[in-house]
Amino acid sequence: MRSKFFRVLIFIAAGVVLLNVSGCGGRTGSEPGSPKTAGSEQNTLTIATSFYPMYILTVNVAGSIPGVEVINMSPPQFGCLHDYQLTPNDVKVLERADIFVINGAGAESFMEKVAKQLPGLKIVQASKGISLIKNGGEGGDNPHVWVGISSAIREVENIGQQLAALDPAHAEKYRTNTDAYVKKLEALRHKMHEALAGVKNRNIVTFHEAFPYFAREFNLRVVAVVEREPGSEPAAGELAETIELVKRSKVKALFAEPQYPAKAADTIARETGARVYVLDPAVTGPMVPDAYEKIMESNLRVLKEALQ
Repeated sequence: MRSKFFRVLIFIAAGVVLLNVSGCGGRTGSEPGSPKTAGSEQNTLTIATSFYPMYILTVNVAGSIPGVEVINMSPPQFGCLHDYQLTPNDVKVLERADIFVINGAGAESFMEKVAKQLPGLKIVQASKGISLIKNGGEGGDNPHVWVGISSAIREVENIGQQLAALDPAHAEKYRTNTDAYVKKLEALRHKMHEALAGVKNRNIVTFHEAFPYFAREFNLRVVAVVEREPGSEPAAGELAETIELVKRSKVKALFAEPQYPAKAADTIARETGARVYVLDPAVTGPMVPDAYEKIMESNLRVLKEALQ
């Protein structure tokens, strides 16, 4: 009886060994170090984006492709990545990503750290080859490329081309999606240019360095930028100079942003009679593919009211 009991135990143990050798206890595709093959649920090709506008542009290029997922690294309501510090959670997001889509042009100041910690992460730079505008008061390149529709179109094309090169298995789908989205943005650009063609007074005051590309797109003249660093209050002397400039330039519209308080704008409005409007630089919003178009449609309505 006892020998029979031991024979049963030996049989069970042998079965466990066989199960482990056959793969149930071995490395699966979801474990660290395993090769990733786009198309399976466990081995999805993961594209991370640095912040909100990069997510919206990228999800239109890649979000509908089976076996490819698009995730955003930073909190979607954070806004521009001015002096942004990577969090442990950000690093975790990037560790599971295969490709990282960034704006470039200095928008992501943490990229040196990313390169050191994750040298194998493939980088897509959306602003590659775009003619950059210099920041007015501080020097350096202005990174807010996506706010101008023509520049946003170039960024979409860059994203599509670079993703196709890095992921040849889905290259045709990236190209198809890129072409479709570019056509939508071109139609929007045409609509906005047509609607603003008759505007005569194109002098505006903004409260952040987010709008030079937008102004270049629609031939607007930014006569003053009050708060170059978002949320920073201008000094009393600077505020007084801006008030005088607004009076001399006969500026009728002050454009604040929904992401930041508009105390200085309200002060200037009281002193000059100009009105405060809100333009959205598309740095926060709903995580849906058509968000950029809706934001720009809203900006068009604001501009028509403010300038006409």
